[in-house]
Amino acid sequence: MDKPWLSQYPAGVPAEIDIHQFASLKDMLEASCLRFADRPAYRSMGSVMSFRQLDEASRAFAAWLQKVAGLQRGDRVALMMPNLLQYPVALFGVLRAGMVVVNINPLYTPRELGHQLNDAGARAIVVLENFAHTLEEVIGATPVRTVVTTQVGDLLPPLQRLLTNAVVKHVKKLVPSWRLAGAVDFRQALAAGRSQAPDDVRLGHRDLAFLQYTGGTTGVAKGAMLSHGNMVANVLQVRAWMSPNLKDGEETLILPLPLYHVFALTGALSFFSKGAQAVLIPNPRDLPAFLQVLRQTRFTAIIGVNTLFRALLDAPGFAAVNLGSLKLAVAGGMAVQHVVAHRWRERAGVPLVEGYGLTESAPVAIANPVTIPEWSGQIGVPLPSTEAAILDDGGGPVAFGEVGEICLRGPQVMQGYWKLPEETAQVFTPDGWLRTGDMGVMDERGSIRITDRKKDMIVVSGFKVFPNEIEDVLTMHPGVLEAAAIGVRDERSGEAVKVVIVRNDPGLSEDAVLAHCKQHLTAYKMPRVVEFRSEPLPKTNIGKILRRELRDGAAGTVQGASSQPPMSAG
Repeated sequence: MDKPWLSQYPAGVPAEIDIHQFASLKDMLEASCLRFADRPAYRSMGSVMSFRQLDEASRAFAAWLQKVAGLQRGDRVALMMPNLLQYPVALFGVLRAGMVVVNINPLYTPRELGHQLNDAGARAIVVLENFAHTLEEVIGATPVRTVVTTQVGDLLPPLQRLLTNAVVKHVKKLVPSWRLAGAVDFRQALAAGRSQAPDDVRLGHRDLAFLQYTGGTTGVAKGAMLSHGNMVANVLQVRAWMSPNLKDGEETLILPLPLYHVFALTGALSFFSKGAQAVLIPNPRDLPAFLQVLRQTRFTAIIGVNTLFRALLDAPGFAAVNLGSLKLAVAGGMAVQHVVAHRWRERAGVPLVEGYGLTESAPVAIANPVTIPEWSGQIGVPLPSTEAAILDDGGGPVAFGEVGEICLRGPQVMQGYWKLPEETAQVFTPDGWLRTGDMGVMDERGSIRITDRKKDMIVVSGFKVFPNEIEDVLTMHPGVLEAAAIGVRDERSGEAVKVVIVRNDPGLSEDAVLAHCKQHLTAYKMPRVVEFRSEPLPKTNIGKILRRELRDGAAGTVQGASSQPPMSAG
């Protein structure tokens, strides 16, 4: 197919990447540990772990899994912890042992945790003890037979470890009581593994690396099967894309997004492959602690989502953060709002570089060039070795500038959904395009702009309304802290626009909101219902607003609306 987007590639970014550089993600990680052995790989809570130390610790954990726990190649091992040094050690250890990582959100309820463990057929789990009580409730009804527990400070220097664990448990009381018979301490597992030599498992591109669960915000979570080939491809694609701005062995990444989320995971692996140091933020919602880390670190890159960048911009202490070394700020996971992009460029001196992907594409498929001078308002162009098309409901291409479903092909696209062949078949077209469920347009140069999730689109008297546009307009108002737009049933027009707002200014009124919208929106896009809330809007673990929850809670039907798109008065 024609690839008009290649003309927009910065100098030095190839049209294709060689996915055969590495047979597996395991081989890629081992190569980075060897090449950058004495450089810092991860920093957490002031403590640094070098590539060499990570190599040694992950080898020990792999040996323990194989030789002591008795797990076999291909067994699924769940990881349930936030951004701590234990996470990369466990992650790399599982992969080096030839096993499959199942990432789990530590804040899952027992029901969600039980479903994921059972669906994945997980034989083992590594869990931060703060969340062990949740596991205790469901473990008896799951296939998990090996439990490794860890404490927050386990890989910190001895004195700091003891102090940190004591404060977390006895002062802050963040560890509910739990009992898991036969659970093994993470440090004990590492100690036992250091006396063993792990078996060198040979892996190929088709071998499974991750069961990465997705779809939990729209229904029962499904496990996307991401192979070693998928992950190697996406890491190489992202690494090539970053090459105009970032140099091997010289960068420091701020990583506030949870590593159990695929956006942060692949981003971190891409920086790791370049020999960058990643600063792990265990709880970005603790803004004072987060800002303290930022003030103490001369960082060159940061990845986040729109809500995180807005939270930083709104935080009084952010003015004291030195951004003089910042080269790259990457935003993904949700749409970037114009007001956030504008404020970030003014404060940071570098634009937000927006990218796009989904769990099923490991995840990055489309991105703006890292050399852009300003936020573009688009999600960018397909990455090397990636094809994108805008297709209609019948699977045919639409003209440039017309709205259709964004569809993808490339080596990073998943193998399918775990144990769900029918759903896998539904998400792929007969000629191999992955249907993303996102609506967008492509221009003549191959740049893509996302309009919205297909399922979130609001249809008012036959006119399509995209919530992202409404929300972007609302958040331009200084009195709005956050906002979401959803469709509600309407007796005559089918659907009407409802907006849910958390105020920045307690005095903000419905009339002021509607007057602001009237300045920026055509009549049929105008909100018919305005709801103010005092609590933050419901969000996913990375900060994406859960419109489904808002829709589920929207009661009743708008009465007496016109059968035509709303007209402005006067």
